[in-house]
Amino acid sequence: MSILTRAAAAALISAAFLAPAAAQDANVGDIAISKAWTRATPPGARVAGGFMLLTNKGKAADRLVAMSSEVAEKGEVHETTITDGVMKMREVAKGLEIPAGGSVELKPGSFHIMFMGLKKPIAAGETVKAKLKFEKAGEVSIDLPAQAMGAGMPANHGHMKH
Repeated sequence: MSILTRAAAAALISAAFLAPAAAQDANVGDIAISKAWTRATPPGARVAGGFMLLTNKGKAADRLVAMSSEVAEKGEVHETTITDGVMKMREVAKGLEIPAGGSVELKPGSFHIMFMGLKKPIAAGETVKAKLKFEKAGEVSIDLPAQAMGAGMPANHGHMKH
């Protein structure tokens, strides 16, 4: 094996360990969860958001009613709204409806899950585990790879219209 080939192999192995973890898709009942991710947080941060695509393959609507994670004291399903130029985040009291045969994208500035009372900072490249609870489909565990602070949707997630 040439020196160049060894160097290329070493670079690929190093990149595999340094690259952020890829999101794992999950399914529960008629609900498919894909493209899950979160952001790294600065030291002392008390909250973080989680984002993903929820697709309902069933013939009846379902609701995302709860979220929990070991990294936070509490989890909530949130909505971001802008009223009179002021951005507000609030819990979605009755849960987030996922329409039959439709999808809902949880993304920055919109619907998202909220990790409240973080127990430690989230570092870029680590994976945050969370449990989602749906009204009809039940519970499912998901992995959210952490992107860099301030990151938008990861490039490998593509562009979606809903």
